[in-house]
Amino acid sequence: MKKPFVTKEQVDEIVKTYPTPFHIYDEKGIRENARKLKKAFSWNKGFREYFAVKATPNPFILKILQEEGCGVDCSSMTELMLSEAVGFTGSDIMFSSNVTPAAEYKKAYDLGAYINLDDYTHIEFLEKSAGIPETICCRYNPGGVFSLGTHIMDNPGDAKYGLTKEQMTDAYRKLMEKGAKNFGIHAFLASNTVNNDYYPTLAGILFELAVELKEKTSAHISFINLSGGVGIPYTPDKEPNDIMVIGEGVRKAYEKILVPAGMGDVAIFTELGRYMLGPYGGLVATAIHEKHIYKEYIGLDACAANLMRPAMYGAYHHITVLGKENEPCTHKYDVTGSLCENNDKFAVDRMLPKVDMGDYMFIHDAGAHGYAMGYNYNGKLKSAELLLKEDGSVQLIRRAETAKDYFATFDFCDILKDMKY
Repeated sequence: MKKPFVTKEQVDEIVKTYPTPFHIYDEKGIRENARKLKKAFSWNKGFREYFAVKATPNPFILKILQEEGCGVDCSSMTELMLSEAVGFTGSDIMFSSNVTPAAEYKKAYDLGAYINLDDYTHIEFLEKSAGIPETICCRYNPGGVFSLGTHIMDNPGDAKYGLTKEQMTDAYRKLMEKGAKNFGIHAFLASNTVNNDYYPTLAGILFELAVELKEKTSAHISFINLSGGVGIPYTPDKEPNDIMVIGEGVRKAYEKILVPAGMGDVAIFTELGRYMLGPYGGLVATAIHEKHIYKEYIGLDACAANLMRPAMYGAYHHITVLGKENEPCTHKYDVTGSLCENNDKFAVDRMLPKVDMGDYMFIHDAGAHGYAMGYNYNGKLKSAELLLKEDGSVQLIRRAETAKDYFATFDFCDILKDMKY
């Protein structure tokens, strides 16, 4: 059973200042998790986590991770700007983008970020847009399907990302001709794996590629970026990944493949988002309506605009009725929002305790790709983000949107421009 990191009593106090719905994050959990990741890869002198900003693009969250020694993985101009504002520069930043505008390459180059090229044609494009840095990375796509044992995890051959092996070789040679001296390898082959074998298997593939590239091109490979993909158990019946086991598995592959090839100085990077933040954020909403027709419905003051994963993917997010954690789950509900879309459901046929109007619902594992994926369909406004600090206090780290924010990009009439709420 999943346990919320806030209680009904805490939420009773919070809503006196910040009404539901709101996203809330657990500072203590975030810090402890970052330290455990660092410990799992402490065997690698150059190890660094580059947090995927796309997962939770909030400067207060980024600052916490910066204090824990993390860098940032950016994929857009605004993510670069946000990271720069927090104080990330140079090798603190990994810029992994695709279909990249020239201005974004220029910004990344000017910041001194590690630039990760997604396509062979981007070499010339980058050179014209900004220049070729001395240290550069290329993203690898092995094609085909990616499997762990007999289980197919994903289909890289259908993905729009990365270079083929032959293109990787040609890219290294071409980049060396243009002045590049140090190289990185990056790959992302599967999403949200809850399997301790994913990173070690991926590492083995990339380590072997690194040895081959060094032999063919004589390039100096300074880092290998395992990217993201280490997931979290959204359903309560699954065991979470053991990051210590994962780190040890990568170490064994490193010792087996890279060290004998004279590449024992290669740094290992990760770009985790969901693993770093997912379990340490929740969406708190209030039950405001109930409906009894062909099914039983509970309507919340939140909707898919606040957390779209269930509507978009049919994704499971566990729900706790705060204050009723120990009551039996005897009632079957669809838990919905108010959008004019029938897929605006946080849960379908979910067994919960009897829900009364005014109950607080804690929707788990919304710390990554939760607020970040929000939108304004139906004119819905995005909620506040709060931080539950280590001392138990609560800090507002992003205020809720207002109607004035929603209308701010119109230049239509004075009524909208002068709106006070």
